[in-house]
Amino acid sequence: MNLGKTKFETELGVRPDDIDMNQHVHASRYQDYVLAARYDQMARCYKMSMEEFFKAGLGWYVRAAHLEYKRPLVMGDQMVVRTWVEAISGSEVKVHFEIHRRVGERLKLACDGWFDYSMVSLATGRAEPIPDWIFAKYSI
Repeated sequence: MNLGKTKFETELGVRPDDIDMNQHVHASRYQDYVLAARYDQMARCYKMSMEEFFKAGLGWYVRAAHLEYKRPLVMGDQMVVRTWVEAISGSEVKVHFEIHRRVGERLKLACDGWFDYSMVSLATGRAEPIPDWIFAKYSI
């Protein structure tokens, strides 16, 4: 089945606790921004919240992540986190992302990359094939 690869956006702001001793956002927070955006987009855009996965006895495990930092985010910055499902196969989903710093009406790329997620059974902790009904929701 083909993926639509629709790109969805979530707006976030840099918080004081995101800042490191170098006065910019700590590298680990970029992962948090992507995860927060995905959580929002699962419910708002794909119409299947994380809580619905939990009710079905399923969860997601981050198997691998790749981030490329382009420019720093600093205190007071607003950002747009854009994500899309690039591929789905078996129990795995590859999600690509871009984090853009908002500068007036323009967006400047701060970070991009991808995450590999595996669907797991909450009961066993083992990988589970992604059911067709979930595949359909995430193929837009």
